[in-house]
Amino acid sequence: MRQAPENLLNIIQPVVEGLGYEFIGADFSGRPGQGVLRVFIDIEKGIDVDDCATVSRQLSSVMDVEDPIQGNYQLEVSSPGLERPLYTLEHFERFKGQVAAVSLSFPLQERRNLKGLLLGVEGDEVVVDMNGEVLNVPFQMIVKAHLAPEFSFKK
Repeated sequence: MRQAPENLLNIIQPVVEGLGYEFIGADFSGRPGQGVLRVFIDIEKGIDVDDCATVSRQLSSVMDVEDPIQGNYQLEVSSPGLERPLYTLEHFERFKGQVAAVSLSFPLQERRNLKGLLLGVEGDEVVVDMNGEVLNVPFQMIVKAHLAPEFSFKK
């Protein structure tokens, strides 16, 4: 998965959970000196701006002390939103029955990008129904995944 490196996750997760939030995951993108660290948090009542500010302040302090990223970077803390990122097998199981978009590291049955209904997890594979075609996707092939809610509008 395109998640932040493990050394960053090992710093971020205890801080987020210590503040009482669920740690969804984190992405780090960009180059040294110009990176963006995105941290996704959740809580049963839902996330608001004050929650993000609280976590951001605490994480900034810890990251300044630990200094795991060379150079400058931007820290963004947010809710997972409607297009919630999926980082773990547990996430895929938790959101079975919902539509997800999945990007793969290399093609599976000539496809690198999948969109379909999550049917759950079997061992270390994510099961996706793409309009009646069921694919078992090895978890280690997944580069990035998120929920892809579909909306219908009635007149």
